[in-house]
Amino acid sequence: MTLFLRAVLVTFLLFTFQPLLAQNTGTITGTVTLIDGQPFASVSVSIKETGRATLTNGNGHYTFNNVSPGRYHIKIQVLGATEKDIEVTVVAGQTVTADHQLPKENVQALQEVTVASGTNKFSKKETRFVARMPLKYLENPQVYNTVSKELIQEQVAIDLGSISKNVPGAGIPMIANQGRVTFRSRGFETEPNARNGVAGAAFSSIDPVNLERIEAIKGPSTTLFGTNISSSYGGLFNRVTKRPYNDVGGEVAYTGGSWNLNRLTVDVNSPVNADKTALFRLNAATTHQKTFQDQGFTNNLSLAPSFSYQITDRLSLLLEVEFGQEKGTSVVRFNPLTTSGKTQTIEDIGVPYNRTFMSNDLTYSTQMLNIFAQANYKISSQWTSQTVVSRARSTINGYITALNGRANNTLIPNIIVGATNFIATDIQQNFIGDLNIADHRNRIVAGLDYYNNFNDFDRVTVNLPAVNYLVPNANYRISRFKVDSAANTGGTLRKEKNRDNTYAAYVSDAFNITDQLLVMGSIRVDRYQYLGVYNVNTGQTAGGLGANGVSIGPYKQTSVSQKMGLVYEVAKDRLSLFGNYMGGFFNRSGQAADGTPFRPEHANQMEFGAKGNLFGHRLTGSVSYYDIRVKNVLRTDPNNTNYSIQDGTRKSQGVEVDLTANPFTGFNVVAGYAYNYSVITNANADINGLRPDGSGPDQMINFWASYRVSKGQLNGLGAGFGGNYGSRSYQLNNRTTKVIIPSYTMFDAALFYDQPKYRVSFKVNNLTSEKAWSVRLTPQAPAQFLGSVALKF
Repeated sequence: MTLFLRAVLVTFLLFTFQPLLAQNTGTITGTVTLIDGQPFASVSVSIKETGRATLTNGNGHYTFNNVSPGRYHIKIQVLGATEKDIEVTVVAGQTVTADHQLPKENVQALQEVTVASGTNKFSKKETRFVARMPLKYLENPQVYNTVSKELIQEQVAIDLGSISKNVPGAGIPMIANQGRVTFRSRGFETEPNARNGVAGAAFSSIDPVNLERIEAIKGPSTTLFGTNISSSYGGLFNRVTKRPYNDVGGEVAYTGGSWNLNRLTVDVNSPVNADKTALFRLNAATTHQKTFQDQGFTNNLSLAPSFSYQITDRLSLLLEVEFGQEKGTSVVRFNPLTTSGKTQTIEDIGVPYNRTFMSNDLTYSTQMLNIFAQANYKISSQWTSQTVVSRARSTINGYITALNGRANNTLIPNIIVGATNFIATDIQQNFIGDLNIADHRNRIVAGLDYYNNFNDFDRVTVNLPAVNYLVPNANYRISRFKVDSAANTGGTLRKEKNRDNTYAAYVSDAFNITDQLLVMGSIRVDRYQYLGVYNVNTGQTAGGLGANGVSIGPYKQTSVSQKMGLVYEVAKDRLSLFGNYMGGFFNRSGQAADGTPFRPEHANQMEFGAKGNLFGHRLTGSVSYYDIRVKNVLRTDPNNTNYSIQDGTRKSQGVEVDLTANPFTGFNVVAGYAYNYSVITNANADINGLRPDGSGPDQMINFWASYRVSKGQLNGLGAGFGGNYGSRSYQLNNRTTKVIIPSYTMFDAALFYDQPKYRVSFKVNNLTSEKAWSVRLTPQAPAQFLGSVALKF
C-alpha cells in the first residue's frame, strides 16, 4: 500500500470513528486563577494516571478530550506554589470541571503571567527578575520601574530611546556610533545589556520588537547581577522578552512616518504539539529610515524566535534567539575643544543642528546574535532549580565617526575604520526556595555565576583635514576613498585581543519576621581574572603599566558586595515602607607609584521610601530618597603625573517618584520625577566639587496620560498626550572650561483605534520641534509624524 493510500485510510478512519470515540469517552476541563481571580497562563496541568499533559492558555483554561471513563487525579504544578491534586470522575459523553485558585499571589514572580485586566493596564510591577525569588513589588526593598508592552504599543515606540521616556531619570538617550543606546540612572551611565536577568550584551542597536517590558532596576545591583551586564552604580536596565503562549495568534503591523520611515513587524505564535506543551513564537522586524539631517540613514533587520517546552510537569525548557543586523551611518557625535577656557552652551558654539559633515558612503555594518537557554526544574514544593546559559555576540565593521571641535569655528572629522568583535558567555545555576523555618517564611536564592568576555579589535583611527563648520567649502566632502587613503598611510592602529573571566557565588534571603515585616540579606563574592591584551602584530601579551599607572597586562581581583533591606507593610498588600543598603563595584587595574596595587572601586547606597498599590490597584508607585557614595576612584597623582592614586570619591543623592494611575475607567496616567545631586568630592583641583561630565540633568519629569473609550460604538477609540522635561546639564565641566547642554521640554501626542482584529495609530513626537541634545551632543529630531496599522489574528 502506498504512503498516499495509507494517509487516506487513516483520515477516513478518524472521521468515521471520532463521533463513536466521543460517545464512549469524556472530557476534563478547568481554569486556573491567581488569588485575585485573574487567569494564570502557561500552568502545567497533567493527568497522573495517563501521563497526558497540557498548559493553560491566556484565559487560564485547559482541556483534555477523549478521556476514558474512570477516576483520575488532575495535577496542577506551578513554580513557586505547592502541587495541587484534584480528583475527578469521568463519565462517557460528559464533561467534568476541575478549577483551581492558587493560594499565593507570589507565584507570578517565578513564572510569566498573562493577566487580562483593564484596570491600570500600564502597571505591571510583578516580576521574577529583580529579586530572583517569589517576592511581590510591595515586599521588595529595592526600587524599580517598568514600562509595559501596552504602553510601548500605545505610544508607537519603535526604539529603546522612545521607550525610556517613561523611566524617571533616564533622560535623553545617548546613541553610540553603531546604534548602541545608553541611558542615565541616578547620575550614572547604564546600558540595556541585561536580558531576562542575565547578560545579553549588544554593542549594536537592539530592536524592541520582542520586548514584553523594560525593567529599570535602581541603585547598585551587583549583588545579584554582577558588573558584567553593564549594571552601574545608578542601576540596571533589564529587557524582558516575549514568551510563547498556549494559543494560535499573532499580529502583522506596518509603521510609516517622517524621513522615509518604513517599518514592518511580525508576531506569530503557535503550539507545536497536540498537547500544547511545546510552543513556538517568532517576532521579527525590518526598519529603514533616513535622518532629519542632511546625511544619514539606518537599515536593519531583527529576528527573535523563541521555543518553550514543558517536558514534564516538573521540568520546563526555554530557548530564545535574538538576531539583528544593521547598516547605517553614525549619528553626530561632537567633542568640543576641552581647552577653550570658556563657559558656553552648545548653542553658543554654533555647530549647525541639521548637518553631519559626513557622507552616506561612510557606513558601518553590525550583526548581533544572542542565544538564551533556561531550564527550570521543580525539585520539590519548596525548591526550584534554574539553569541559564547565555551567549552574546556582536560584530562591527566599517566606519565609526565623530567630530572633534577646534578653535576658530573649525572641526576635525575623526573616523575609526575596521572591525570589532565582542563575545560574552554567561552560565548561571540558581536554587530558589520558598520555605518555613521555625514558622517564619524564607524566600531564598543561592547561585553560581561564570562569565567570560572576549573582545577582538582590528581597526585604525584617522583624523582628516579641518573644516570651518560655519562657512564650509562648497566642494567639501568626506568620502570613503579619502578615509581609506588616510588609514592606509597613517593613523593609530589597534590590532589586539583581550579576555577576562569572572567566577561568582551569591545568596539572598528574604525573611518574614511577621506577615507584614520582612528583612532581606544578600551577599556576593566575585573573583575577576583579566587575561591581558594580546597584540596581534607582535604576538605578545602586554604587561607593565600604561598611562597614569594603569596596567594593561593580566591581573586578578576579588570583590565582595552586599544588599540589605527592610520592608514593613503598613497596610497589607496596599502600602509598604522600605529601606535598603546596597553595594556595587567595578574592577580597576594598575598600581600606584609606590607599587601598591589598585583595589576594586566600590559604591554603597542608602535608600528609604514608600511603595503603594492603592484603591483596588488604581494607583501604584513609589517615592524614595537615595544617597550613593563612591570610593576608590582613580585620579591623577598630583606628585607624579605618570601615575594614578586611588583616593577619589563621589556622591550622588536624590529623590525619585514613580506613579501609575487609573483614576476612572479608560483613563490612565504614567508620571515620574527625578532629582539628582551629583558631585565629585575628592579629586584633582580642576574638577573637585563639581558635577561630573555626562551625569545628565539634575531634574527630570516624565508623564503620559491617555483615555480610551471602553464601551459603546466608539469602544477602542483613544488619545494620549505626554512630555519630558530636563534641566540644563554639562557635556564638559571643569574649572576653566564648561560646555552646557540647555534644558528641554518636549511633548508627544497620539490617537488610536484598537479593535480585536486590527489597530490604527497616529503619533507625533516632539510636537513643538524643541531643540535638544544628548550628553554626546547629538541633536534630537524635530517633530516626527508616525502612522501605524496592525492586523491581529
